[in-house]
Amino acid sequence: MTAQTILPANTLSSGYDVANSVRFNGGDSAKFNIDHSGAGNRDLWTLSMWVKRSGLGAEEPLFNSRPNANFETFCGFAADDTLVFKQKNDGSTSGQYVTTRKFRDVSAWYHFVFVYDKDNSTAGNRGRIYVNGVEETLFGTESNFSDSSTWNSTNTNNIGNSQSAYFDGYMCEIVFIDGQALTPASFGEFDSDSSSIWKPIDVSGLTPGTNGFWLDFKDGSNLGNNAFGSGSADWTETNIAATEQSTDTCTNNACTWNTLYRNGATFTQGNLVYQAPGSNPVFGSITTFGVSAGKWYAECKYHAGSSHYGIIGICDEVFATLNDLGSATNTDFGKTGAALGSHPQNCTVAYVINTGKIRNNNNNQNYGSGGGDGDIINIALDRDNRKVYFGINGTYENSGDPAAGSNGFDISGQVTGDTYFLGVTNDTGASETILDFNFGGGFGQTAVSSANADANGYGNFEYAVPSGFFAWNSKNLAEYG
Repeated sequence: MTAQTILPANTLSSGYDVANSVRFNGGDSAKFNIDHSGAGNRDLWTLSMWVKRSGLGAEEPLFNSRPNANFETFCGFAADDTLVFKQKNDGSTSGQYVTTRKFRDVSAWYHFVFVYDKDNSTAGNRGRIYVNGVEETLFGTESNFSDSSTWNSTNTNNIGNSQSAYFDGYMCEIVFIDGQALTPASFGEFDSDSSSIWKPIDVSGLTPGTNGFWLDFKDGSNLGNNAFGSGSADWTETNIAATEQSTDTCTNNACTWNTLYRNGATFTQGNLVYQAPGSNPVFGSITTFGVSAGKWYAECKYHAGSSHYGIIGICDEVFATLNDLGSATNTDFGKTGAALGSHPQNCTVAYVINTGKIRNNNNNQNYGSGGGDGDIINIALDRDNRKVYFGINGTYENSGDPAAGSNGFDISGQVTGDTYFLGVTNDTGASETILDFNFGGGFGQTAVSSANADANGYGNFEYAVPSGFFAWNSKNLAEYG
């Protein structure tokens, strides 16, 4: 079985850091593509990529080349979330590997290495898949490659697209080596402190070959830049803007919304943009990260909602494991207690954006004046002292000062568990509400003009991070959370 980690590279120092990723929003038909000026080796090649999923339950291509309906190289996730690596020639599948396990963790970065080696003397090694440094060996369907691939040809090569299907999530460190069958050791290594954590290494010394490339996504003005400087030309980005460049990477995993919770909401742009459902129940989601210590900062831009029904929640591990979340209108942030019968009332509070009130057990308490369309909501969660501060465009409600620890809202008697999560929801069935979140990797669709970081140098925020508070990412979590 493949080694699996929830937070790959969750160490204080990875040795090699990946600075940027690209966020693919499947609904925008986002992709990279290239028409090579000449074919490379179509029988022997290796492709390495780090992937963090956002969408599930639909076909999502990682890479593809399909000159016509009869020929295709395809690699990606099937609708059942298994991983498929296949070749189609003369109208029929000529080689195919479909994993038995499903890849449904939206909180984790996966490292995939795909090897196409048509002429290998060992038939079972003509197509190989490695996940987080370990070869995948359990397949529901397995037939060995026997024809030349259409990938690495002069036909259009795509990343994140196959016909009408598009990838939804993040990718970083995409490396293609033309003419060699490499192992994961060329792209990563196990952490010296933990044999279960697989992390990237510097790939700049690899030989790319004829059409080889390395997409490191460091240049926001040319995200398709081939960082090798040799091999293929630069790739063309389609429906991918500079705002899709993210600091959420395989060496510093950023928090997003966990869409595995039952909800009727729509989450897009790497699970950072929330749109309320059009009817009740309206439960949104909980963050992929929970914190048991430390001080944490995030931002939320209120994009739309004439009635301003958006809600930001704080909850603990008790609330996060309630079976009926998202099943009824009274199973939501700030509504526990009597509304849920035997469920505890001291596991969640909610900040009502339009009124500025704090809600617990379905009772509203005065706190601030609130905000609305176009405003950026500042969220400073002090887990150490069990306080929360909400601000509007950099000015904190109730004259709060997170850095000084003054005038925060005391949640010690209302959220009494060990681990705190952020939450998002809506106060009524009105699909107009759209909220865009930034946990440090950047907003989903909002450009940041100020580029504020925390004291560790992490984050890309619009407003200054209060002293002592940090972005929601795996490196900060390892140190403070």
